[in-house]
Amino acid sequence: MKKTISVLIFSTQIIFAQNISQKLEDATKNLMNSSKAISSNLSFYVADESGNLIYEFQGNKGLSTASTQKIFTAAAALETLGKNYTYKTTSSYSGTISNGNLNGNLFITSNGDPTLGSWRYEGYKPENFKQKLLEAIKKSGITKISGELIIDDTYFDHQTIPGGWPFDDFGNYYGAGVWGVNWRENQFDININGTDFKSFSYPLVGIKWLNDLKAAGSSDQSLIFTSPYSDIALINGSLPAGKVTTVSGSVPNPPLQLGVEVEKWLKDSGIDFSGKVMTNSKLEIDGKKPLEYPKSNIILTYESPTLDKIVYWFLRKSVNMYGENLVKTLGKEKKGNAGFKSGVAYLKEFWKSKGINPNMINFADGSGLSPQNYVSAKAEVQALIYAKKQAWFETYYDGFPTQDNGMKMKSGTMRDTKSYAGYHTSKDGKKYVYAIIINNYEGSGSTELQKILNVLK
Repeated sequence: MKKTISVLIFSTQIIFAQNISQKLEDATKNLMNSSKAISSNLSFYVADESGNLIYEFQGNKGLSTASTQKIFTAAAALETLGKNYTYKTTSSYSGTISNGNLNGNLFITSNGDPTLGSWRYEGYKPENFKQKLLEAIKKSGITKISGELIIDDTYFDHQTIPGGWPFDDFGNYYGAGVWGVNWRENQFDININGTDFKSFSYPLVGIKWLNDLKAAGSSDQSLIFTSPYSDIALINGSLPAGKVTTVSGSVPNPPLQLGVEVEKWLKDSGIDFSGKVMTNSKLEIDGKKPLEYPKSNIILTYESPTLDKIVYWFLRKSVNMYGENLVKTLGKEKKGNAGFKSGVAYLKEFWKSKGINPNMINFADGSGLSPQNYVSAKAEVQALIYAKKQAWFETYYDGFPTQDNGMKMKSGTMRDTKSYAGYHTSKDGKKYVYAIIINNYEGSGSTELQKILNVLK
């Protein structure tokens, strides 16, 4: 009797799996046979939580992923660095302090903290860093600085933007680059009425603007162009007439931006400073040697939020700059080289060591903004299943957003690309891990892909 019951249960499970597979097959064929998908490429893979295949459509095919690339970076960072990992920003001085006068330079450096001055974390906003820095300076007895203010931005290399990013992306907020010293997530906002600049979220340092905006349409169709270390910015496209629109861009020189703000803090707080603000990268641009950061005379060590909190926002709000920062950090920590190529190479090695076929994970960056990322849906599912078995999984899963169809999954959106990857428990308790990627679809693809995934509900 027990044997009969076992056979019946097993048979029921097979029939159920066949039903789901058939429904997914039908939904997928409907999409691929539609007029909008005639020249589209689709990679789709669904498994149970143990990794057993339920359905696939070209699951091994590598496609451009957009932001579902972040599931690989976030998981590798959590395992490699640990969820309690923190970045550090420190301040120290050279020379000596006599009667309140610092006869030397004041330095600020960082190991690339991407959250320094971010608005997302309570207790870590720009005013919090300002308060702690000024308190540390006053506690050290400094009332006057006779030297310079040096922002030491040498922890990472000089390349701030990954190779392969489209030029019309990296002047906008979602294309912010990565420096050794980052500030306010390297983002600024402009309030614009039609074509007229009204105000900035904070004063930008020495930027000259070319404004080719047109007042037209009913939505934001503008693009900002900035380049690393440049003082020229361009904005073009169109914005609605007769109302104020907030447009966000990427800061071309965050270390210098921080330095100028610190200079103002010093003066406003009564600390006498008449020197210059310099960054080590600027000294190198001018053909001079960077100034070595003093390892002694440290007056402040400022720690970032822990990595689990950084990963939460990285996944939840898809902060591209965090992904590139994590890639550089992994390269620096594991290979002794902070270049993007080094970090991306480590990322690929990490997932190869977890059993993913390296031919299915051709990474180009850590965020997915590069159209040169080519990843298969099967590889994404394998990464998700690996993550589910780890002690840090709850932290990881918590960052996944809930999409319009009510399913908790990471999405990716880019020109001609839409993707989803995530976990779902159906109404009858079945647990699914899935990834779906479509390229070259005529339209956004969001509704169509979600209709397919709704079969799992």
